[in-house]
Parts: sequence; structure tokens; C-alpha cells
Amino acid sequence: MERNGSSREELKRTLKFVLFSASAGIIEFGSFTLLESVTNWDYWVIHIISIVLSVLWNFTLNREFTFRSAGNVPAAMLKTAAFYAVFIPVTTVLGDWLTKTCGWNEFAVKALTMLLNFVTEYLYDRFVVFGKSIDTNRRARMKGNE
Repeated sequence: MERNGSSREELKRTLKFVLFSASAGIIEFGSFTLLESVTNWDYWVIHIISIVLSVLWNFTLNREFTFRSAGNVPAAMLKTAAFYAVFIPVTTVLGDWLTKTCGWNEFAVKALTMLLNFVTEYLYDRFVVFGKSIDTNRRARMKGNE
């Protein structure tokens, strides 16, 4: 088995994170679109539900396949929730300011927000959420015995 921090393993880990993040983006956009079209709920309710679904999907896949962590799931989920407790309000306020006060295009702001989310979440997950428990689950142990 390759070392936890080898360049090859980090590249594979990053590529998996990219793919799972893309699928999470589809979940977020799809659930937002569905709820928007079949309910009369306020925007913020639909927005939060779609983000939560996306985060749960992304967390689950990345925990098992990208970071292969056997660490404490509730503790990892609380760390992830802490990230989003900061990220969502900051980007919501900043995005609102950029679009309303500075006249930026909403889609450009959303694209920048999603890119910022991708980069910061990867770093946060890699070093904070799963940092000490990377490659500790059954899947990683079985690969090491090959």
C-alpha cells in the first residue's frame, strides 16, 4: 500500500473528490429545481434543503471512498456542520452584496461560490475532518493486503 500522503494517492483522492462534488452539485441543483416546481415554500427553505441533501451525499461518499475513514462519524459530521455554519452565511451575505450592490451577475457569483466551496471543503475535509483517520476503513485495509 502506498503511503497515506504520496503524490499518486493525493491525486487519486483529489480526482475522487472532484467527481463526488460534481455529483453533489447535481443533487443540489436537481433537488432545488424539484422543490421549487412542486412546492410553494420560500426560497431560503428550498435552498437549505438542497444544500443539506448535497452535503450529506458528498460527506457519505467522500468519507467512504475518497478519504476511506473509519473515524467517528458523528464527530466528522459535526466538523462538517461547523464548516457550513460559517460558509453558508458568509457566502450568502457576500453573494447578496456582490449582486445587489456591485451589480455582479448572479450566475457568476454562484459559480465563484461553488468553486470556493469545492476548494475550501476539500482542504477542510482533508486536514480537519478526516486528516487523522485517512485510509483507516475496511476498504483501505483490504487494499493494503493486496
